Amino acid sequence: MKKLGDMEKEEFRRVGHELIDWIADYFDNIDELPVLAAIEPGDLKAKLPTSAPVQGESMEAIVADLDRLIVPALTHWSHPSFFAYFATSTSAPGIFGELLSAAFDNKAMLWRTSPASTELEEVVLDWLRQMMGLDPGMLGIIYDTASVSSLHAIAAAREGVEKRIREEGMSGRPDLPLLRVYVSEQSHSSIEKAVITLGLGQRGMRKISTDSEFRMDAGALAAAVEEDKRNGYLPFCVVATVGTTSTSSIDPVPEIVPICEEHAMWLHVDAAYAGSAAVVPELRHILAGCERADSLVTNPHKWLFTPFDLSVLYCRHMDLLKRAFSLVPEYLRTPEQEKVRSGSDYGIQLGRRFRALKLWMVMRYFGQEGLAARIREHCRLARLFASWVDESPDWELMAPVPLGLVCFRAAGPDALNESIMHSVNASGRALLSHTRLNDKLTLRLSIGNIRTTEQHVRRVWKLLNEQLRSLR
Repeated sequence: MKKLGDMEKEEFRRVGHELIDWIADYFDNIDELPVLAAIEPGDLKAKLPTSAPVQGESMEAIVADLDRLIVPALTHWSHPSFFAYFATSTSAPGIFGELLSAAFDNKAMLWRTSPASTELEEVVLDWLRQMMGLDPGMLGIIYDTASVSSLHAIAAAREGVEKRIREEGMSGRPDLPLLRVYVSEQSHSSIEKAVITLGLGQRGMRKISTDSEFRMDAGALAAAVEEDKRNGYLPFCVVATVGTTSTSSIDPVPEIVPICEEHAMWLHVDAAYAGSAAVVPELRHILAGCERADSLVTNPHKWLFTPFDLSVLYCRHMDLLKRAFSLVPEYLRTPEQEKVRSGSDYGIQLGRRFRALKLWMVMRYFGQEGLAARIREHCRLARLFASWVDESPDWELMAPVPLGLVCFRAAGPDALNESIMHSVNASGRALLSHTRLNDKLTLRLSIGNIRTTEQHVRRVWKLLNEQLRSLR
């Protein structure tokens, strides 16, 4: 039986050093691991006990099971040949920040429960705002994911319609018209989930057609808003996307802004993926028009090498965000509450993690120039890969390549492309994902991992061509 209290100090030191060594070795050897977990559903569960241990076990046994059980069941998101979804990666300073955050274990619900978390968050998000070239009127707050950030933005927009929805709700009200949110056909599914969660219903969201480059058609948006107003609906929010999930397309925000202003609609910009690219001076144009948006979300855990999870919502109307969510019971009242910002006033969560610490450490360690250089290189590698596709009679590009994502397919039927993707993924040497563009199954190769080099990109191109030859 172990002594009461925590792990002994010396054991903590010893195991801590061993785990840092283990992580360093993991990164050193990750290139040799299969990117996609080579197991079947239920394999890991079958190897685990059906009940927790009655007596405590040694850390040596637990760490041994990392290698024996956990690593073989991992899909390695930090693998340099992980090209699926939006490629992301953690980094050493971010890992240290996560470690310290876990040690401090702050619950940043009020300023006084974690002054460091509250004030560091405000400072580091202002640094990021400046690096991205956003308007000084945009104040930031950290949530976990873009799904949650966008939900809060739409909730603030709903509060701004001045229909007493916070007080009276939406059901059973004959005086409340159907509220409409407008998105492009390429918008992320999280927006629809937010609309459902907020009680607006799927009928409350209208999808707008896109142009040949998968960008929202501003003319179609204007026509849809006019039609809905004639039908007695209340248009109140537009969600534009800078870096859509399928293609990384960039909606024409400068054309969307005047429509929102004419009809007094809130403009929320989903820049979860691409927003980070604005730290690169020559890519800052991707946020053109966003200086007039009401809110914008970007995810440092996608392309700023910060461990998952950390999403930033920038909002021009923090008063509406607070009005939508602030609820302070007596046991949370403090003498300084009118002079400080408490994170729990701006969202559905009460307790909040000390996420700002890891972003602060990443930004300080790499600096803007270091972050920009890495993103710039990823974009170069994407253009290089796209050039190989463009020059080959066997492959075709399916969308422009403005950033680090390439959408392409083999010349041939969908079944061939699906087989190529599954073969590549099953090989363990790379991981791709797919989408559907112009009713064709399309492969996606996303470059965004801090460890990805040109060698890895050349390797996956060779692998793709090998699979194509073997399947034809």
